[in-house]
Amino acid sequence: MSRSYIFSSESVGEGHPDKVCDTISDAILDACLAIDKTSRVACETFVKSNTVVVGGEITIPKIKGAPLDSVLNIGDIIRKAIREIGYVNDDDVFHADRVFISNLLTSQSPDIAQGVDAKKTDGKDTDEQGAGDQGLMFGYACNETPELMPAPIMFAHRLGRELTAIRKSGKVKWLRPDAKSQVSVLYQDNKPVRVTNVVISTQHSEDVKTEEIRRFIINNVIRKVIPKEFLDATTQFLINPTGRFVVGGPQGDSGLTGRKIIVDTYGGMGRHGGGAFSGKDPTKVDRSAAYMGRYVAKNVVAAGLADRCEVQFAYAIGHPHPVSIHIDTFGTHKIDEVKIEKAVKTVFSFKPADIVKQLNLLRPFYSKTTNYGHFGKDDKDITWEKTDKAAALKKAAK
Repeated sequence: MSRSYIFSSESVGEGHPDKVCDTISDAILDACLAIDKTSRVACETFVKSNTVVVGGEITIPKIKGAPLDSVLNIGDIIRKAIREIGYVNDDDVFHADRVFISNLLTSQSPDIAQGVDAKKTDGKDTDEQGAGDQGLMFGYACNETPELMPAPIMFAHRLGRELTAIRKSGKVKWLRPDAKSQVSVLYQDNKPVRVTNVVISTQHSEDVKTEEIRRFIINNVIRKVIPKEFLDATTQFLINPTGRFVVGGPQGDSGLTGRKIIVDTYGGMGRHGGGAFSGKDPTKVDRSAAYMGRYVAKNVVAAGLADRCEVQFAYAIGHPHPVSIHIDTFGTHKIDEVKIEKAVKTVFSFKPADIVKQLNLLRPFYSKTTNYGHFGKDDKDITWEKTDKAAALKKAAK
């Protein structure tokens, strides 16, 4: 029986308070990995008004116990990240050169370190690298877009990227960094057919009129980004629906690392295990295994084994193997799901150390992942977006 429904997903801009925090945390992570690729990093950021607080645990083996601030100027990293976002206007309360910074970073707990380290210790059953924590992770892919991502979240991300590109070009002086986008898509027989609603809220300077903002966003962002065939006369555009968005960013709302996990993944279309990504090195399976899940799911869909695929696996801290692996194709499988799951286990290794190796994760590239989703990007550094295992999966599934 055919069924129609509307599904909505949101994205947020780089200047959103939570994304400011994610950006800072990933910038610090990259700085650590640039010094030593085996750095252990779990960096959290909080922002409000003109204040930035960073906390968490960082250990850089290469510096052999030397003070962290002897090799990393955390203040400079934070200010550079804020500057690149665009909080540099004279009227910004949260300003790259004027924020107050509190640094509460310490070293990684030795109890956690011994579980992750690839060596035998008292109470640990193996000398292999273990997962950095317990938890469950999901990966997802579908054939709705060229990126093999759900249409609502991809449309929302594209709107956000376009708005940011216009702002950073300097051509529209009234645009400010804080922004959100949201897209509602009508599905018929589980296929996206039309955009019913687009919401964009963008921070702006005091001197611009609401009608100018709305006219510009509709004509120069929405109609440029959303495919024409998805828009019609009934599509509703809600642009700055409160009528005013001058006070934004950390001045208007507090921000925290890891609070946009649905924006970062599949816009709510695929399930989520609850773990955040930004500020975490790849020994943290919250991040690395979620990337692996996307890699697996995307290759399953790219191989034509299913139209939709969700992968779930779970880990125990210090243990080198996943405690469970599950494949769900939501009834779209072209061959038996048991065969798909067997092929996945044949082609991929889910050991934490193997994930790091397969996806080449010990590099300072994580700032590329922070904004507009960790999935669906066309970038050679984003290794989990490759479909290089599709042929192997097809062969293993026979």
